Amino acid sequence: MSRYLGPKNKLARREGIDLGLKTPGTAAHASLLRRLNITPGYHGRKRRKKTSDYGIQLREKQKVKRTYGILEKQFSRYFKEASKKRGNTGEYFLIFLETRLDNVVYRLGFAPTRASARQLVAHGHILVNERKVNIPSYRVKNGEVVSLKTRSFKIPVVKKMLEDKKPVIPAWLARKGPMGKVLRLPERSEMGENINEQLIIEFYSR
Repeated sequence: MSRYLGPKNKLARREGIDLGLKTPGTAAHASLLRRLNITPGYHGRKRRKKTSDYGIQLREKQKVKRTYGILEKQFSRYFKEASKKRGNTGEYFLIFLETRLDNVVYRLGFAPTRASARQLVAHGHILVNERKVNIPSYRVKNGEVVSLKTRSFKIPVVKKMLEDKKPVIPAWLARKGPMGKVLRLPERSEMGENINEQLIIEFYSR
């Protein structure tokens, strides 16, 4: 299955929640917030109806998959890997999503969205322990340092992000200028407060 290339606002409206796909403060993001409760399609508001348990589970899976910008095959692979771990399957699953390099770049405030963070990684702008890593799905480990290449400072969107002197960084990460570090693995309270991972477990356990 190829990556969705259509209107990002349509995805968010389908799930009824801001998926973080548009840069905050832009006209496109403002438009999304105004129309978030209107389902895409000709019938708009009229199409909402009672959803089955399966439908609820499916929507949660789709919401999380679209939030992180991951294709179905890789998403289900993360779940299978998490289910083999001893302990909380849902928490391991979220840790796998959160420690993707593209997500860490986003969480460090180097990019306004996960999609733009993924582009930075794919185009070779990101270093891990001073070595170029251009694989967005690379899983960042405890203690690793993630930084921007010097030439990347001139990219307009990156330059604007670096001008923010008080970026909101989760406690499991630390940042100083164009450099960040993974202090530890994220805890459940620091990951996806709007995510119900139990619904995803139920979906894949059917």
